[in-house]
Amino acid sequence: MRTPQLTICIATYNRAAYIGETLRSIITQLDDDVEILVVDGASTDNTESVVRQIAQKEPRLAISVFSERRVDQDYDKAVELSRGEYCWLFTDDDLLKSGAVAAVKAAIKEGHDLVVVNAEIRNRDMTVLLERQRIVIEQDKMLAPGGDEQLFIAALHYLSFIGAVVIRRSIWLSRNRKSYFGTEFVHVGVIFQEPLPGSVLIIAQPHISIRLGNAQWTPRSFNIWMFQWPKLIWSFNHISHKAKQSILSREPWRNLRTLIVQRSVGSFNIQTYRQYLSAMRAGALWKLCAWSIARLPQKIFIGIHYLYSRIKGPESRAFYDTRI
Repeated sequence: MRTPQLTICIATYNRAAYIGETLRSIITQLDDDVEILVVDGASTDNTESVVRQIAQKEPRLAISVFSERRVDQDYDKAVELSRGEYCWLFTDDDLLKSGAVAAVKAAIKEGHDLVVVNAEIRNRDMTVLLERQRIVIEQDKMLAPGGDEQLFIAALHYLSFIGAVVIRRSIWLSRNRKSYFGTEFVHVGVIFQEPLPGSVLIIAQPHISIRLGNAQWTPRSFNIWMFQWPKLIWSFNHISHKAKQSILSREPWRNLRTLIVQRSVGSFNIQTYRQYLSAMRAGALWKLCAWSIARLPQKIFIGIHYLYSRIKGPESRAFYDTRI
């Protein structure tokens, strides 16, 4: 059997309503150099059945089912089981735009260690375009070996979206992945734990349609974005303090504007205040402000956030705002 150039690796859980559409958006673009591998982390709905029905008609699609859901481990297992020289770590509810696979194949033929695939943002049913280009660049951007800090500054917020990542399989397997299990962002740990030996390409044209507001981690988003995510990005020792600070502070929860954003999207309320912030060492005035933000009606902050975004433009919205 011919070794594929690219494996599209999808970790899924309870996505029966979406994964069929996702797979169909990919299958129409397949050739003999590309395979799809789905890892189902113990779905309790009929996700497995949906995938197997499609696989009966598509020999380039395979599924592996495991007894528990662990998203980082599931993506890692998908890479281990894949046969491609490169792995595209795709999501289970978003869609590929026409020409996406051909564009990625052309990019990996150039020998880059990592390809970052740009995306557009759409509403939950994919009928309305909300943001045309997630990374705003006019043309493809190539970063030479040693350009990790450039990549960190240019694309880190977007790289929280795992579907953007196409990585050389041998690089993934050579790196420490286990220390990032449970972070929700094993791919970011793999990419930035040490400098990549080869080049990186950021594709300017959006080839992915992201389904806004459908993330399964929404109930845990405050903990993820205020604690887990900053802990991860501040752990990369070869990235400068200045670069990290330009992306996110060590303790973003201390910023009242950030709390307003979190309140506007529904991930910060009086319960999360009591769970995460009430016992923190902070001044009495800050605690009063944070408590007030948590207590006041969400609709007030939706309006504030909307006006701020209109004034500052799309760059004012960190990527997590679009995924929760």
